[in-house]
Amino acid sequence: MLPISFPIAVSFIASPQRLVVIYCNMWAKTVTENFAGVIHGLNASHLTDLAIQRSKRMILDTLGVGLLGTSTSVFHKVIQYSKIYSSDVSSTVWGHSDFRLPPLYAAFVNGVAVHSMDFDDTWHPATHPSGAVLPVLIAASEVLPQKQKLSGLDLLLAFNVGIEVQGRLMRFSKEASNIPKRFHPPAVVGTMGSAAAAAKLLALDQFKCKEALAIAASYAGAPMANAATQTKPLHIGNAARHGLEAACLASLGLQGNKQILDMESGLGAFYTDYTPQILPTLQSYSWLLDQQDVAIKRFPAHLGTHWVADAVSSLRKHLVQGEDSVPISRIKQIVVKVPDVRYVNRPFPTSDHEARHSFQFAACTALLDGSISVQSFSDQSISRPVLKELLSKTKLEHPSDNKPSFENLYCEVNITLQDGNVFSERCDTFYGHWRKPLSTEDLKKKFHSNASSVLSLEAAEGIVETVDNLEKVEDCSVLSAFLRGAQLTKILSKIRLP
Repeated sequence: MLPISFPIAVSFIASPQRLVVIYCNMWAKTVTENFAGVIHGLNASHLTDLAIQRSKRMILDTLGVGLLGTSTSVFHKVIQYSKIYSSDVSSTVWGHSDFRLPPLYAAFVNGVAVHSMDFDDTWHPATHPSGAVLPVLIAASEVLPQKQKLSGLDLLLAFNVGIEVQGRLMRFSKEASNIPKRFHPPAVVGTMGSAAAAAKLLALDQFKCKEALAIAASYAGAPMANAATQTKPLHIGNAARHGLEAACLASLGLQGNKQILDMESGLGAFYTDYTPQILPTLQSYSWLLDQQDVAIKRFPAHLGTHWVADAVSSLRKHLVQGEDSVPISRIKQIVVKVPDVRYVNRPFPTSDHEARHSFQFAACTALLDGSISVQSFSDQSISRPVLKELLSKTKLEHPSDNKPSFENLYCEVNITLQDGNVFSERCDTFYGHWRKPLSTEDLKKKFHSNASSVLSLEAAEGIVETVDNLEKVEDCSVLSAFLRGAQLTKILSKIRLP
């Protein structure tokens, strides 16, 4: 919808696409207006092959970790809570065919599932981008009128808009480049990205896109103090739910501050060095996802522990030569050199959530077992006496050159034996980092391993096939059917490929 103040200015422009570009440039006088104009103006033709390929990997991985997350205690708690709500419309709860929830709460519980094991993707500057966006799009797409059903390409566009907004907002602050100390980024930029993606999916105009961002900002924020607890996954679930709610309220005419992204008392309240910037023009838009991939984890724990695991796995080879297991009694001390990230400094974790946020646990588990897996965080594994013995011999050091940034940090591990021998290994880039991404084969293996705990092989294969061809799928509601566990033969007719 064009503002009535510009009818003459746009009447001489023949191309509709050109009209959108000129209109956005004329309308945007603030950063907030610029963001709203770009969110509204981006279309499928702006997507690049690389952005599509990377976002499909993110989508597949997010669905897998979300399905696995439906087995966790925190997921079952939020399910019990959300069942008190009812609505005339409902959306799929991933991995469940026996009940549904209103779209807001489906987005909430599925978002919680995605982050319930800290197994979801991670970006730089530090945030978990996909879990706040994908549950929103899948939940909302199920309740649109039939004539507005979303294609796979529509879903990819809205998904990329949500990811892009998060990445751009993180770059408003140099402080955001470091691993966070005060607040959990997905609770802030994830909420904004969720609102942007929902606004795109709902086809809101520029004015309502701006209001959606303003409303979402008042839902944003969660302290890091709840890291390593069952509450942390709620940060992602709330970001999904609140972003969708913000877009819905904006669609009904609710208004907020028109300069929410421009002001230190707006989104700038979360940063000490806030410097907002406008987005590229629609004529030559460049996606951040084109410039940098995301990290996809091989095991469910804080990203920093992945450097530790790879360094220790390399070092372990020196200790097990000719032996069946690591000679624990011969180890005098383990020194792990990592950045000073206090919420991941947990010498003796007692729960799975604490263990996922422990450099020490990652080092000792990788040393004992040769790798870290989903099973590593079971109560039985965490309570092993031999693990506790190793933990008692482990200490952290924080070299001054080892900065708390997922782009630049490293891990060096030194093990000193009782006879004085010292073994050392260092990891600068672990397998799964954006500089060393998982192969397509390993990504699909991870997905199948995760999804098989909930879905049949046929349903899991249906998701892989659908995501592989997402830009060609006419009705993306097929994903929801597979996520409920529907059989391929029952829904094959919904997948129409050239």
